[in-house]
Amino acid sequence: MKSYKFKVNENGYTVNIKSHEGNVINLEVNGTSYDVVMKEDIKKSKTPTLVRSASKQPAVPLKVNPKSTTTKIVAPIPGVILSLNVKIGDTIKENDLLLVLEAMKMENNIVAEKSGVVTAIKVEVGQQVLQDALMIELE
Repeated sequence: MKSYKFKVNENGYTVNIKSHEGNVINLEVNGTSYDVVMKEDIKKSKTPTLVRSASKQPAVPLKVNPKSTTTKIVAPIPGVILSLNVKIGDTIKENDLLLVLEAMKMENNIVAEKSGVVTAIKVEVGQQVLQDALMIELE
């Protein structure tokens, strides 16, 4: 199987691993055969395991400032605008559909968090937006 050369205290050793079954390894050191029994089985991992640490910041939901007269609708994630369901001057109610944002091949409905009138639309259909990009302003 495999061959290794070692030097210990100025003495040379050639080690050939002949076989490995379970926790028993048959090897040859300078022509002499030995059976070595391992305390534990050697675990073979075919796929590396990715370990990620937990996020240091908890997820904070997007909140509307109730004291503000202007509400800004921003992109929660990067994506492409698929459709705009409002136009400037439209009066909308809470949970009305404002636009559809495609992100990671999924359509995300962006709805109004409070009632108001659309005062500005900063995006158009087909436009790519980054996370936290201003899309619509309400008053």
